[in-house]
Amino acid sequence: MTSLSPSSLSRIRIGSAPDSWGVWFPDDPQQVPWQRFLDEVADSGYEWIELGPYGYLPTDPAVLAEETARRGLKVSAGTVFTGLHHGEAVWDKTWAHVSDIAALTQAMGARHLVVIPSFWRDDKTGEVLEPSELTAAQWRDLTSLTERLGHEVRERYGLTIVVHPHADTHIDSEENVTRFLDGTDSDLVSLCLDTGHYAYCGGDSVKLIETYGERIGYLHLKQVDPEILADVRAKGTPFGPAVAQGVMCEPPSGVPALGPVLDAAQKLDVDLFAIVEQDMYPCEPDKPLPIARRTRAFLRSCGA
Repeated sequence: MTSLSPSSLSRIRIGSAPDSWGVWFPDDPQQVPWQRFLDEVADSGYEWIELGPYGYLPTDPAVLAEETARRGLKVSAGTVFTGLHHGEAVWDKTWAHVSDIAALTQAMGARHLVVIPSFWRDDKTGEVLEPSELTAAQWRDLTSLTERLGHEVRERYGLTIVVHPHADTHIDSEENVTRFLDGTDSDLVSLCLDTGHYAYCGGDSVKLIETYGERIGYLHLKQVDPEILADVRAKGTPFGPAVAQGVMCEPPSGVPALGPVLDAAQKLDVDLFAIVEQDMYPCEPDKPLPIARRTRAFLRSCGA
């Protein structure tokens, strides 16, 4: 793999997330305890983490600050889930969800809030919850309320929102991602480019960085297994079961190649977090640590 020299990826800050330990929910018997996640992510050589699903890690800032600091860890972002295409009727409920997480994110010294759109089909059961395509009115609600969210989060908590294109949501393919970017104010709304989800939905991460570089505010590093993805697409498998099937795989065995993505991101000449997220829910508790160590070593070989 050709990549820039190690010193030249100086603008990229690498981290990992509870997701890479099979954590999707605040509390689930199939997930490792939060103490083990913190121990193992630090042992793997990562310095930065995300909060993951709110309530998985301690929500008391004093407790979380102590637990992360003694392991040499810092928080890069919190994560929220939104369904803003449903319009003003969901704003109050959305803000109640966002404000708690934004407050904890701010208290931990982080500057980013990852915003994930709601799923149009259930990620566990595959049940279709609503149409997979938005109407023109729903697009207007999605873009205008996301701008409002960006404004409110910045004014009240000093955070930047980074919207995460995601499989089985309405912001997924290149067409929908570019429509969303073209329809939102660059001063209020940035993008969290997840390389795995974008490839899952047929997009080219390097092309997106080169075309919309000023909108890229954050990265999630992830790869998909092309053979499993082909089967998933052919059968219309929902995202949750696709993950259980192994569609998101350990780098560097999948696509996209992460070296070129990191090189393209470095050329933007801005400081960017690049957080490893290998969707593995559910997984055996002993599986994540060796993968995390190998992935960190691989990213170092790319210069990150």
